[in-house]
Amino acid sequence: MPRIEAETATGSQAFDAEQGRKLVLTIEDAGIDILHRCGGNAKCTTCRVEVLAGDPGEIGEAEKNRLALEVDLAENVRLSCQVRVIDDLKVRVLRQSSTTGLAPGNRPVD
Repeated sequence: MPRIEAETATGSQAFDAEQGRKLVLTIEDAGIDILHRCGGNAKCTTCRVEVLAGDPGEIGEAEKNRLALEVDLAENVRLSCQVRVIDDLKVRVLRQSSTTGLAPGNRPVD
């Protein structure tokens, strides 16, 4: 079972993740208040994470096209709603409900 280490506004948290599951769901189920305002449809970028280590897999067209609309994003930024866990990962959660004051959004479908 892959291991995820997530850096958040309040520190670092490590947890196991089911292989093939959406990263955003594993993060949320670990108790981290990650934003996902569009419900996991690669439309809003609020669930973005910075991949610090590990293999997040290939980037799909929808994710690539949406991230291309943003300015000044690092190359290692991914949409956690589009990443399927295939390997151990270390990520930095970039937007959280607790730091933005926004409601997380509708839970993405797995």
